[in-house]
Order: sequence, then structure tokens, then C-alpha cells
Amino acid sequence: MKSYKLDKLDQDIIRILTQDARISNRQIGAELGVTEGTIRVRIKRLQQQNLIRFTAITDFRLSGSPRLVMIGIHADPSEVRALAQQIAAMPEIGCVVQLLGRYALLAMGLFIRLEDVVEIANNRILAMQGVRHVETSIAVKSLKYDVRMARITDEKEGVLF
Repeated sequence: MKSYKLDKLDQDIIRILTQDARISNRQIGAELGVTEGTIRVRIKRLQQQNLIRFTAITDFRLSGSPRLVMIGIHADPSEVRALAQQIAAMPEIGCVVQLLGRYALLAMGLFIRLEDVVEIANNRILAMQGVRHVETSIAVKSLKYDVRMARITDEKEGVLF
């Protein structure tokens, strides 16, 4: 599939859909000064290029009281890429990012039981080749969490948070 470059209209459509994905194409067109058909075609193209996806998102704080856990991983620089792939493949982990700074990698997931955090962080991640040290932080209060920014899922349980 050919690459598609986002123009201002695409960006405006995405901005509006980010605020309300249920808004009609007619309303978007009226706001942006283009026809409903233009909006429909643009949205379809954005979906085909996998640049946007429509899904229902539930705030994870409402589902079974899970705790957001962040696992900072100090690693041998030559192993970071392989470690990131291994950790990302773990169904309990919902996010893996490579960092500059204190940690080489940051893994995040939702956990209800502390025993599961220990199993993942201390027994599985720490045992991986190239991992030097693991630091675990557990969120005790969410001051701001915008569900539009980071959708977190629990694939193990088949639940979308």
C-alpha cells in the first residue's frame, strides 16, 4: 500500500475525531468547510493506511481496581533492541518505550495482584540476558490520564481498560 502524507485537512479531521469519534461526517465537513463526501473519503483512506482506528475505550481505573505499574529497566546497550522485543511480546505488558536517561527501557502494564508484578519484574524481566537492574513503580493515584493518549489493554484477560 502506498504511503500517504497527512495534509492540513487530514490533521483537522483527526483532531475533531480525537475529541468525538461519533461525530457525523456531515458535522465535520460543516466545521471544516468541505463536503460530507470529502470527509468520508478521507476517513476511509486514513483507516486503510492504518493511520486511524475507531475503538471504544474504557478508563482503566474503573475496571477491577488495577494498578498501573511502571518497570524501569537498566540494560546493556547492545541488548536494548532485543530486550524491548522480548518484553513487548509479554501479554502482561501494555507499553514498552526506549528511553534516554535513567533507564534504557520503560515497560508498563496493569496489575491487580502484587504477586504478578513480582513475577514479571523480578522473575521474568530481571532474568533476561542483558538486564542489569529493574526498578518498579506502582501508581497510587492518577492525577491526569487521558485515555486518548494511551490505550492500555489486558490481553491475558481479554479486557480493554
